[in-house]
Amino acid sequence: MKKTCSWPNGNPLMQAYHDEEWCVPSYDDRYIFELLTLEGAQAGLSWQIVLSKRAGYQEAFQHFDLAYCAELTDADLQTIKERYHVIKHLAKLESVRTNARAILTIQQEFGSFSDFLWRYVDGQPIINNWESEDEIPAQTPLSKQISTDLKKRNFKFVGPVTIYSFMQAIGLVDDHIRMCAFHTANRVRAK
Repeated sequence: MKKTCSWPNGNPLMQAYHDEEWCVPSYDDRYIFELLTLEGAQAGLSWQIVLSKRAGYQEAFQHFDLAYCAELTDADLQTIKERYHVIKHLAKLESVRTNARAILTIQQEFGSFSDFLWRYVDGQPIINNWESEDEIPAQTPLSKQISTDLKKRNFKFVGPVTIYSFMQAIGLVDDHIRMCAFHTANRVRAK
């Protein structure tokens, strides 16, 4: 049996996310927007709860279509809160619209949200070699910097801890433990 990080704790949804998505570099703005939304929704909750509502978010926000999300009205957001399987926190739902608008502005300036984010790491993921999950930080100086920069651009629910999780989610950083079969070095060797 291959060794993996323990945080999925045997939950099939968490394990699939760990194995297929977590710390895998992404350059797709729609997917990146989805992960930013889900990480923001997690604030104060468990990742397992958020993942269990992921399909509801995808349905409610038309698979994170940026133009659609940017045009949502207050009434639309209230309907989403009432009718969809999402976190029922209105400020978090409003942040989807606010963040979509901010991303559209970044796309005009940088070409893509992906380009904006990947410039923080010179286009190369930070690959850590932790021996244990206890070593993984909750935030870093870089997550604080990105958080500050996003807040200046009017993003919401982008504190430094949320942003560090987001960095892991989209593969800006690889925080699989060194012995995990899904660590970048082990994936490369397995090919």
